[in-house]
Amino acid sequence: MWEQKQVLVTGAGGFIGSHLTEALVRAGAKVRVFIRYNSGNGRGNLEDLEPGVLEQIEIIAGDLRDTDAVERSVKGCNAVFHLGALVGIPYSYKNPREVVETNILGTFNILTAARDHGAERVIHTSTSEVYGSACYVPIDEAHPLQGQSPYSASKIGADKLAESFYDSFELPVVTIRPFNCYGPRQSARAVIPTLITQALACEEIRLGNTEALRDFTYVTDTAQAFIKAAEAREAFGKVINVGSGKEISIGELARIILNSVQSTAKIVTDESRIRPSRSEVNRLLADNRAAKKVLGWEPAVSLADGVKRTVDWIAAHLNRFQIGKYQM
Repeated sequence: MWEQKQVLVTGAGGFIGSHLTEALVRAGAKVRVFIRYNSGNGRGNLEDLEPGVLEQIEIIAGDLRDTDAVERSVKGCNAVFHLGALVGIPYSYKNPREVVETNILGTFNILTAARDHGAERVIHTSTSEVYGSACYVPIDEAHPLQGQSPYSASKIGADKLAESFYDSFELPVVTIRPFNCYGPRQSARAVIPTLITQALACEEIRLGNTEALRDFTYVTDTAQAFIKAAEAREAFGKVINVGSGKEISIGELARIILNSVQSTAKIVTDESRIRPSRSEVNRLLADNRAAKKVLGWEPAVSLADGVKRTVDWIAAHLNRFQIGKYQM
């Protein structure tokens, strides 16, 4: 299906975006990426792609809030994978306006350009954070949405815009709602790299809420869900959870990682890493039946195997991390 198809990936310099970009190139697509401009001309995680893959990618740098830049990027594309966003929850406490503008206005610009230029399909990226603390588990797509942080509220707004463009303009959009994704190239903003870097280099593992329960999916599995969503016409207009359907506490996850690197580090609570009480999301567990039924997708990489792969990658790139520093 993808041979010589022109596709756009926004947020391609990010963690999931770089893996999706790589998978699309290998599937034969003509890949254009939109990354956030910076004066150093940095390409983020795209730098980790093999030269033979990277040289096949057309790179456009700009800002999702810039209508003209988005229009140029979307024009001529058969499919648009919209992953570009500001994603840090702690960052959204500090800079809520920037997060709202980027995530809501940026999504509006993408949807408008896709509509105006006749894109055949748009895959919009949500997050399990929009569910907030679970009212029931496993969480299906009908679960209430709760904006417990400026970040999650901005993503709810973006999701509803995507829904409105399907209902109002018949834009062929699918919303993918990943639960906690992990793997190589992820920054220490996320919990698994935070755990691994400290386990490899520190005598203490500094964490926030160790009782929180999360559902983790390896990044290549998540990338495949995006591709399958673009291939399934019956997915248009739907929101689809992408998660393993299994949960684990952060404390238990820490113990697994400590054992995997044979570390005797102690787990300690760092108050600076604890969210405001009403903003904390205590439990996320995906009901992934829709992904299995509509997309024919289910995760292939176990948590044990995925953690091992991630440990190996981080150990080989440990100099990239500010170990022990809390990153927003």
